[in-house]
Amino acid sequence: MKRYEMIKKHEDFNNIIQKGKKINGKYAIVFRIEKNYEKPNFGIAVGKKIGNAVTRNKFKRQYRNIIDNYRFLFKNNNNYIIMIKKEANKASFTELKEDLKELLERKI
Repeated sequence: MKRYEMIKKHEDFNNIIQKGKKINGKYAIVFRIEKNYEKPNFGIAVGKKIGNAVTRNKFKRQYRNIIDNYRFLFKNNNNYIIMIKKEANKASFTELKEDLKELLERKI
């Protein structure tokens, strides 16, 4: 995922979470909202309950990798926020990948 594809502003995160559509998975929650720009943008939210900074950054890296691998499942004119749940601590990388893939295939 490129830097220009990331959502960084707190206001943008709040807007997508409050006004966007939501779908729950076992290890993550995905929010999406439509926009006018032709390429999708992504934000990854990891709470402090998951662990220390090293652990949170590990999950961010893993989810950025998953997003790159399954880019074809994301609609082009949407912004996405992926909120990682506490249960992700007990999951392997392949379980995280399969969970997000299943969420995206539900056509949120």
